[in-house]
Amino acid sequence: MKIYRLPALSDNYIFLLHDPNQKIAAVVDPAEVRPVTEKLESLGAQLVAIFNTHHHSDHVGANQKLIQKFPQLTVYAGVEDRGRIPGQKVFLQEGDRVQFSDREGEILFVPGHTSGHIAYYFPPLVAGEPGELFCGDTLFAGGCGRLFEGTPAQMVQSLSKLRNLPDRTRIWCAHEYTLKNLQFAITVDEQNLDLQARLAEVKAARSRNEATVPSMIGVEKCTNPFLRWDQPNLQLAVKSQDPVQTFARLRGKKDQF
Repeated sequence: MKIYRLPALSDNYIFLLHDPNQKIAAVVDPAEVRPVTEKLESLGAQLVAIFNTHHHSDHVGANQKLIQKFPQLTVYAGVEDRGRIPGQKVFLQEGDRVQFSDREGEILFVPGHTSGHIAYYFPPLVAGEPGELFCGDTLFAGGCGRLFEGTPAQMVQSLSKLRNLPDRTRIWCAHEYTLKNLQFAITVDEQNLDLQARLAEVKAARSRNEATVPSMIGVEKCTNPFLRWDQPNLQLAVKSQDPVQTFARLRGKKDQF
């Protein structure tokens, strides 16, 4: 399974999964049609599945047109999003499995950004190789999603599931927000040497217009304040030792940043 990152809209990423042997593809959160169809044409692949993480328009905007072009494809999304995902045929919940190519993905229920948000985790086929996480707007490189429909407690629980994945899991998050996320992170975790180094690297990468996605779980655990709510320095920064309250105060600060 090969993964292609397709820029869309102003700062979205669409992810195309490709099986070159079977000449089939699946797409995660198609915001726009053209990047998907152009890549499919260049690969000579048939689209067989859409994997949606949640119902926001910048994640499902191309569903209907892709269904029109590839009427046999199957649209997967969370059971809690029933009626909100265009063309949805499969209604997934925690622990369900999806198959693409030679990989089996596990469904994680990760509400917080929205009430029905799910993530797709594909464990590695070979020990030591990276797994693949498609987490929509729950976890970002250096940050996390805003709480539009969920609570801080739900988001802490959701992020805990992702934090517990192997360190070598690649994070295919849906937006290029990394630089701004890290610019906020340094304001609440300024003594973090790993964060200082990462911010410098990301500044340099973005100055060259390079993408910062995917990230890795191990990197996020060291530098992302929204996976570090139990660290004393961050608790001190927001004057709370309660994990949920610490997260909520960090999220509140980020919302005003």
